[in-house]
Amino acid sequence: MVMVLNNKTFCMMRLFSLFFFISTTIGFAQQGTPWRLWYNSPSGTTWENALPIGNGRLGVMVYGNVEKEILQLNEHTVWSGSPNRNDNPEALAALPQIRQLIFEGRQKDAEQLANKVILSKKSHGQMFQPVGNLELSFEGHESFTNYHRELDIERAVAKTSYQVDGVTYTREVLASFTDRVAIVRLTASKRGSLTFSLAVSTPQSNAIIKTNNQNEVSIAGTTADHEGIEGKIRFKGLARVKPEGGTLSSTDSTLMVKGANAVTIYVSIATNFNNYNDISGDESKAASVYLDKAYKKTYDNILNAHIKEYQKYFNRVKLDLGTTEAVNLPTDVRLKNFANVNDPQFAALYFQFGRYLLISSSQPGGQPANLQGIWNHKMKPPWDSKYTININAEMNYWPAEKTNLAELHEPFLKMVMELAETGKETARVMYGARGWMAHHNTDIWRINGAVDGAFWGAWNAGGGWTSQHLWEHYLYNGDKTYLASVYPALKGAAMFFVDFLVEHPTRLWLVVNPDMSPENAPKAHQGSSMDAGTTMTNQIVFDVFSSVIRAAGILNRDASFVDTLREMRNKLPPMHIGQHGQLQEWLDDVDDPKDNHRHISHLYGLFPSNQISPYRTPELYSAAKNTLMQRGDVSTGWSMGWKVNWWARMLDGNHAYKLIQDQLTPVGTNEGGGGTYNNLFDAHPPFQIDGNFGCTSGITEMLMQSADDGLHLLPALPEVWPSGSVSGLRAKGGFEIVELQWKESKVARVVLKSMLGGNLRLRVPNGLKLATGSGLKEASGVNPNPFYQLDEIQRVVIAPQAIVVLPQLKNTLVYDLPTQSGKQYELILSK
Repeated sequence: MVMVLNNKTFCMMRLFSLFFFISTTIGFAQQGTPWRLWYNSPSGTTWENALPIGNGRLGVMVYGNVEKEILQLNEHTVWSGSPNRNDNPEALAALPQIRQLIFEGRQKDAEQLANKVILSKKSHGQMFQPVGNLELSFEGHESFTNYHRELDIERAVAKTSYQVDGVTYTREVLASFTDRVAIVRLTASKRGSLTFSLAVSTPQSNAIIKTNNQNEVSIAGTTADHEGIEGKIRFKGLARVKPEGGTLSSTDSTLMVKGANAVTIYVSIATNFNNYNDISGDESKAASVYLDKAYKKTYDNILNAHIKEYQKYFNRVKLDLGTTEAVNLPTDVRLKNFANVNDPQFAALYFQFGRYLLISSSQPGGQPANLQGIWNHKMKPPWDSKYTININAEMNYWPAEKTNLAELHEPFLKMVMELAETGKETARVMYGARGWMAHHNTDIWRINGAVDGAFWGAWNAGGGWTSQHLWEHYLYNGDKTYLASVYPALKGAAMFFVDFLVEHPTRLWLVVNPDMSPENAPKAHQGSSMDAGTTMTNQIVFDVFSSVIRAAGILNRDASFVDTLREMRNKLPPMHIGQHGQLQEWLDDVDDPKDNHRHISHLYGLFPSNQISPYRTPELYSAAKNTLMQRGDVSTGWSMGWKVNWWARMLDGNHAYKLIQDQLTPVGTNEGGGGTYNNLFDAHPPFQIDGNFGCTSGITEMLMQSADDGLHLLPALPEVWPSGSVSGLRAKGGFEIVELQWKESKVARVVLKSMLGGNLRLRVPNGLKLATGSGLKEASGVNPNPFYQLDEIQRVVIAPQAIVVLPQLKNTLVYDLPTQSGKQYELILSK
């Protein structure tokens, strides 16, 4: 058949075709770019504008500059110092005097004494340090157009593109998960157009940079001495160039590429670090082995293997909160606008960015993500970029289990096991106790002593808190072999408190003394943080004892020790509601309702613990809410990240979302508080990565919780997310959300997989039925699933002046569904 077209018809068809093309292109653009951070200007000299890539061993900050590109390099074991201990044995003899001073209400005197006898007289911790910069200089590229840079967190690839004199230049950078090298790929739209020089610079004073041959630059050095500890980490970095076409030449320290069609740069870095007490490795051999193996491969081969390995983790969880036109704007503009526009996809992007950062900075066999993950450009970074274990290091790993990255918990869990070894001597020589302990900071050398000052460093519950991550990992996987392997560390954490607890002279409870509520001090205690029996520590000791009681029962061990733990647990102080209706931070009712301190440590019992519940402990729920209201919302970045989790546990999705808005505010905008840098790094300020991970955890808690006696779907859904879907989240007891869809704030469909079998207790906002048509059984009694066993806390003590308003909770339905291991269960809306 022949179709005859007149001009009018032809023009209409062309117009329709053009409309279809534009619509389709926009559609594909939106579908293709949701998981990207992108910008239309270079980073310049601002490190916090650069984009992070990493593979758990190497960290690279990609500036995306045109005429002088900077790739700032880190390696996870490049730390100052060498194996060392920093205990202060003078603590033991002075312990009775410190305790007496605190019990007499002379906290400041106790703190001054602690500064002399508890605080380390040796190192206060070593520093995570940079290797240096890889610098690519492009002469004549000062004037450019069509600039674009991005970080594709779905592929873990950073990309920069621009035009000069009609030629499009493109760079891609990745840190290979399979080949343990960083790769830079440079291409141009016109053959023979790539001309640049390559150099390496470093702030390390004990380093030598040279060209080894015509296509390779090396950096070799030793890390810095610090606080009397000799730097003994030797590092070796190699950058090898593979040009396609053109010429390659070199000077003593620089490589020059001229007229190439494409170039691939392979970067390998290694050190002599084997573990915290073994630095006998061969850094030169290791760096060469990684490089030689990767250099034989093409960029495409490395890229494809890298993406496949990365997506093994990233693709496990998918989140759709809806999309608006805001998704088409650059990331820095979206950040600036987020508090005032509807951009639900930006919250989803930030959630996935947190998962991206954990995948990139924490891999099995490597070091845990530190205060800055694996990215740092300063020789003396804030707080040494080490591990602050009175909140920050733990927060890094809050998303690990529930966002389906359990394997990435391993570096932190291994660090806890190592601290359980090094901490035995600290417990013995400083406190005359069995078991193990840690104070508020550690580093790559697994120090356990007190640092910084007694006001911060005399806190002694670091071992207790970190040990709970070992237990949490078991609650998700149910692996008894694993539990047996970590049981000695769990028991050791409990053993320390068994020996360290003392009876309060007037209240007669068992308390930790000396103690503190991290980094906060009431005016009534002379501005000293030191005290006895603070609420947070009581909660931590309760959890430590409870987890060992349960673990010992599962493994059929230590019956007499368990009896001791039960008896002592019953003598711990109960939580108190004070005169302002607040959850007391200290045993004394001395909280200031105008205190806006960033640490709200006594809400540990609300999150990450589950001692405070709107359903089981309504009075404590009310007190926790009052405390949150009194402390306010805007604070440091990591503190706001913690508050997202707390408000989710409060079942208040709108308030949790408000905290996300506060956190996703450009740094410097929140008066007196933190926020977010243009590259979406969390700002204390300065940069601390814990806030990123904390908010990712908080968004998860808004959609799903498994902290109480069952799995709660949509517990804190904000009004701005009325419809959406999520898949891949994990719950305690081996349950996984294969898919959860909600519409009009109701669960429309959910598919759940049971990995371990057992009863699934499900709390939902609306009625559900099995997709087969069968009804669901209404829950009754105690959940028989052992992974949801709850330990009853002591009855709360309420001040006579306190006004306690019990919560008015939204109606929910609770079902019990027996499950079998390995099977899936589909539930749909019951009309």
